[in-house]
Amino acid sequence: MYAIVEIAGQQFKVAQDQKVYVHRLQGEEGSKVSFDKVLLLDNEGAVTVGAPAIQGAEVTAKILGHLQGDKVIVFKKKRRKGYKKKNGHRQALTEIQIEAIAATGAKKKAPAKKAAPKKEEAAPVKKAAAKKSASKADDLKKVEGIGPKIAEIFVAAGIDTFAKLAAADVEALKEILAAAGSRYASKNPGSWPKQAKMAAEGKWDELKVWQDNTKGGIE
Repeated sequence: MYAIVEIAGQQFKVAQDQKVYVHRLQGEEGSKVSFDKVLLLDNEGAVTVGAPAIQGAEVTAKILGHLQGDKVIVFKKKRRKGYKKKNGHRQALTEIQIEAIAATGAKKKAPAKKAAPKKEEAAPVKKAAAKKSASKADDLKKVEGIGPKIAEIFVAAGIDTFAKLAAADVEALKEILAAAGSRYASKNPGSWPKQAKMAAEGKWDELKVWQDNTKGGIE
């Protein structure tokens, strides 16, 4: 009887009492290890193939010792670049001896369960999300003379709605623009509160007529 089993990422054809060198395993010398990823079983001509592994099949083995494989030289060179590099590598291995091959009887490992979120933690998150959606900012770019960058400057200063812009003092708006840089200090926000008041009250037709009769939002 033999089996094809996956051990430490490699596939091996194993039989009882066979010694195999595999990639380093966790465990002390003399301890038992088992492998349940059995891909194929041949029991005196009766072949069973897994999809991909055979349910209930298992291979058990004993760790004989830990060692290092032969040194492998890795040499890299790039032509006309003056680049040469030489490295040596010795693979960490474990010698095991196959003790038994079982076609059935292996216990399937249950997947780890994810912890359910606590109700006490979920409630504040839901409340914060509702509060965030309630304080949705207005599109200040609808005010003539305010572009995307100036809208960002006002939002950063706490003026994120038409109502707040309508209540703002013109001199305070000029100070905010001046603090943002010289390219914004020359802007004239004199009509912006007036336009914002019409927008806040939903007078969009009146706002459009006013903007059509002015140039750049300057009265």
